[in-house]
Amino acid sequence: MWIAPDLAATVAAIVDEGSLDGAARRLRITPSAVSQRLRALEGQLGRVLVVRAKPARATEAGAVVVRLARQYALLGHDAGVELGLEGPGRMHVPIAVNSDSLATWFLPALQPVLRVHDVSLELHRDDQDHTAALLEAGTVTAAVTSQQDPIAGCAVTPLGATVYHPVASPEFVERWFPAGSTLDALSAAPVVDYDRSDDLQTEWLVARGVDPSRPPRHYVPASEDFATAVRLGFGWGLLPPMQSQASLEAGRLIRIDGPSISVPLYWQQWNLRSPLLADIREAVVTAARAALDHD
Repeated sequence: MWIAPDLAATVAAIVDEGSLDGAARRLRITPSAVSQRLRALEGQLGRVLVVRAKPARATEAGAVVVRLARQYALLGHDAGVELGLEGPGRMHVPIAVNSDSLATWFLPALQPVLRVHDVSLELHRDDQDHTAALLEAGTVTAAVTSQQDPIAGCAVTPLGATVYHPVASPEFVERWFPAGSTLDALSAAPVVDYDRSDDLQTEWLVARGVDPSRPPRHYVPASEDFATAVRLGFGWGLLPPMQSQASLEAGRLIRIDGPSISVPLYWQQWNLRSPLLADIREAVVTAARAALDHD
């Protein structure tokens, strides 16, 4: 069944903007025309594509149409560039990335792409265990994820692993771990978590044989602020070398007893022959080879 690109683009615009009015402004048509297009496509497919809520969101069938719309746009962009009908820009590329990568190596990775393509990037920040869901829903065209198995229609490239070391400030260690990070001390010492879905510190505690429900928790939902909270002695936490090495060398952080945790990362993107996506993938993989662990 043929789905017209303008109808698919209308569904994507509604989901992106969160309303029919927002989609109308983006597409430069009237809200009535947006509504007519949506009804026409829903009638054609015999399925509800958008939940009329605030904000509007895609149904399971709508997510498929949104993904198709983004693929139409990407292929159309690449064809226009190759035919000389438009410049290398004018393309919106949404990407999902985990917070620690975004705070350390990922933005510099994209710099070479911006020198060649005048693209508009929209970065969606989420935990590496959840970014693949944004790709599956069609919200993004590519993602840094911990999911190794390819999402349907996507290609996977290993990036390496982020290694996290348990660290704390000297003052925190003096107060909470005077005899070392014993099981009793770890059961009482405050922990810094990114948010309530962050299970990295919990995984580490379980590996040490500590009941993770016992220590008090601070939640600091921003990667740099999380690292700052650990340096200021709010609690202990797991940090990658790019966020901890300078402070360790300067004595502002101390490595505490216990194993490191390695989190493998993968690049998943739509399996399309797109020069733009190929350039983005090459830039990300090159940067990851320099920044991540490959043992």
